Amino acid sequence: MGEEARGFSEIPQEAPKSFFSKPRIWLNILLFVVTALSTFIVGFSWSISYRYADLIAKDSQLSIDPAVIADPGTVLLSLVYAVVLLGILLGHELGHFLMSQKYKISVTLPFFIPLPLPPFGTLGAIIKMRGSMTSRRALFDIAVAGPMAGFFFTIPALIMGLKLSTVIPLSEACGFSLQLGGSILFLAMAKAFVGAVPQGSDILLHPMAYAGWTGLFVMALNLLPIGQLDGGHVVYALLGRRSKAVYMGSMIVFAAICAFFYPGWALLIMLILFFGLRHPPPKDDMTPLDLKRKLIGICTLVLFVLAFTPVPFKF
Repeated sequence: MGEEARGFSEIPQEAPKSFFSKPRIWLNILLFVVTALSTFIVGFSWSISYRYADLIAKDSQLSIDPAVIADPGTVLLSLVYAVVLLGILLGHELGHFLMSQKYKISVTLPFFIPLPLPPFGTLGAIIKMRGSMTSRRALFDIAVAGPMAGFFFTIPALIMGLKLSTVIPLSEACGFSLQLGGSILFLAMAKAFVGAVPQGSDILLHPMAYAGWTGLFVMALNLLPIGQLDGGHVVYALLGRRSKAVYMGSMIVFAAICAFFYPGWALLIMLILFFGLRHPPPKDDMTPLDLKRKLIGICTLVLFVLAFTPVPFKF
């Protein structure tokens, strides 16, 4: 989700094009509209669960009740989820896009990927870079800009959403087939804005908080310090060709988490291996980053550790 790395190729750079003259802009718009619809559909089921948790625990067929489906409050919450999540994803992609424009590297507009199925209603969005990377500084700035921009939108959504969330008895939570895991950062925020959860209870996330949780989840995936993910770009910008050892070590740890804790990571691991762990060097691969960027890079990797959820879903 949000992996722009596939565009970091050795294709000769094209002359930058104006915003509205980019080819197939109709496809970008169509995919965005369809993704908005698919996230609304998934948000609808989450919103029903949020509004009628106590009744669903007693009657799992409540979600097909026409009176519930026609409830304007449920529709509004579904819109909140879709708008907030799309805002976070769009912020991430625009971070990459605008920083690419700063370095005069031609890129496409974001391609959103709809998936009208739980848990999110989307597989995120991607942009493709048409030119090769000029330097480690450009590589670093473009890679960091996406996650940081998405993070800027994610934190307010989490704060407001957690304040609107509610604590329910586990007897009611058992009416749901999906439970979310928590990263170090998310659990700390939940404790700060929801408070201590009594034994035998759990937090039922408001749809805005769920969108924020998803944004944090997507950011962490992009910051995996592997190959051509955003985190892989950051590591390469910091270490150059020595980054290969970090990629291999990260893959071993990630594979161990998959094998012993959460087999659901298997598909992502296969995708990472398919696209390869090799990172194409920028044109200027010798000039190191300045101290400010090195510190930002370290903070970015620390943020990954705090935001990553080893077991994101429990069924």
